[in-house]
Amino acid sequence: MSNKNIFPKWSNVIPGFVAAGLGLIGISVIFVFWYWFSPKHLEVGYQPHQPIPYSHKLHAGELGMDCRYCHFTVEKATHASIPPTEVCMNCHTTIKTDSPHIKKLTESYETGKPIEWVKVHQLPDYAYFDHSRHVNSGIGCASCHGRVDKMEEVRQVEPLSMSWCLECHRNVEDFVRPKDKIAEMDYHSENQQVEGEFLKSLYKLAPREDCTTCHR
Repeated sequence: MSNKNIFPKWSNVIPGFVAAGLGLIGISVIFVFWYWFSPKHLEVGYQPHQPIPYSHKLHAGELGMDCRYCHFTVEKATHASIPPTEVCMNCHTTIKTDSPHIKKLTESYETGKPIEWVKVHQLPDYAYFDHSRHVNSGIGCASCHGRVDKMEEVRQVEPLSMSWCLECHRNVEDFVRPKDKIAEMDYHSENQQVEGEFLKSLYKLAPREDCTTCHR
């Protein structure tokens, strides 16, 4: 029987190339799911159109309205609340009453049928978040929602992922601010590290990292 090789010698490198190729494909798939399927890409930038165009840039920015005027439960409840029509009509019974959009508000007010606002920041059912706990601990609105005072339509600017939440829990001194500056959109500390450490001690902050803090 002949000892002659069936395949040429150069074919010996094929298994190495195949293994390397499969490895690269595997790494690429992992990268695609880790990077492109993360909340940073799937959630950040979400900006739904609302049934009535409401400019946060005008109200919170140019007019300087405090976030808590409309989202009045944020300091005492889990949810920040979507403003009921009655809050809007506090001003719009006399302001821009001829606007077709304000007429929708008037109709909602007179009929008792609420405006179906579209929620922008949505957490999964298995995640628990208490607005009042954070606001009353010195975490400002802009830390999570961004500079809404510069947005015509509100959009999501943070991933709201578990790793993002843990970053704040583990380094709360980088984010905490004086409680009277919670709704101040352009607040900037001259020395966040020093002030943050002081406020962390003053407010006795020790954010938990165990599972049951957010998953109940």
